[in-house]
Amino acid sequence: MSEGKLFSAASVRASGGTTLARRGRAGPIRVLIAKPGLDGHDRGAKVVARALRDAGMEVIYAGLRQTPEEVVRAALEEDVDLIGLSILSGAHMALFPKILRLLKAEKAGNIPVFAGGIIPDEDARRLKKAGIRAIFGPGTTLTEIVTTAQRLARGGA
Repeated sequence: MSEGKLFSAASVRASGGTTLARRGRAGPIRVLIAKPGLDGHDRGAKVVARALRDAGMEVIYAGLRQTPEEVVRAALEEDVDLIGLSILSGAHMALFPKILRLLKAEKAGNIPVFAGGIIPDEDARRLKKAGIRAIFGPGTTLTEIVTTAQRLARGGA
C-alpha cells in the first residue's frame, strides 16, 4: 500500500469503539478505504476515514491511485471486514465491478463493499445490482456513512 495506515490500531483500541467478532477474531471493525484509479483528490476519503476511526473502527487507508488488484490485495492482507471505495474520476463503472470480480476470484466476495463520490443515479443502480452494498453521494452525512458501515460489517443488508 502506498501510504499505509492513516490511524494506528492502538489508538482505535484505546478508544474502546465498535467491536466485531467475525471470522474467529474479536476486535474493532477493520475497514479499508481506497481510492482506485487515477483520481488525485482524497479529502473526502480522509474525512470518511476519520469519522469511521472516531466511531471506533480500525481504518486502513490505502492511498491514492490504487489499482483494483492493489485494493483487493490490501483487503486480504489486512483481513478487513469492509471495503470503502472513493472515486471522483468517472471510472467507477470500470473499476468497481473489477474489484468485485477480483474479490470473488480470491474467495473474498463476502467482504461488503461501499462506495462514495460522484456517481450518477443510473450508474449507482447498476453498481448496487453488481454487488456494491451502499453508495454515498455529495451531501451524505458522516453519521449515515458510519451507521451503514457498522450495519454492513455485521452482515446487514
